Amino acid sequence: MGALNELALAIVASVPSVDMKTAGKTILYTVPVGKIFYPFAIIVRVQSATLAGGTDYDFGTGANCDTWKQTVDLSSLTAVTDYIIVTALTKFQNCVAGDEFGIKVITGATGAATATIDVIGYLVDA
Repeated sequence: MGALNELALAIVASVPSVDMKTAGKTILYTVPVGKIFYPFAIIVRVQSATLAGGTDYDFGTGANCDTWKQTVDLSSLTAVTDYIIVTALTKFQNCVAGDEFGIKVITGATGAATATIDVIGYLVDA
């Protein structure tokens, strides 16, 4: 029997302490050799401080992480008990072996803050 992440939607990565203020890219998941990854959702949770001011985050592959979902506004995450589920309701490309799926902060939180980001999706053989 195959791995759960090949048979059902699964958390393929859970990355704690992602910098949500400083502009830049953070890799969340690297697609394994011989696989194709289909991202389904991102959950941003357990932020260390308010994400007020964080109005532009991109998710996906490439230098700008802009192949899956762009301009995600997380500024409403102001309490540590808040969380947001991000899904892409548009056409996009799958992620192939070696692709690095990540987040890029464009306009981050006003103050220093980190968050845990869960990547949910599934894998198929290439």
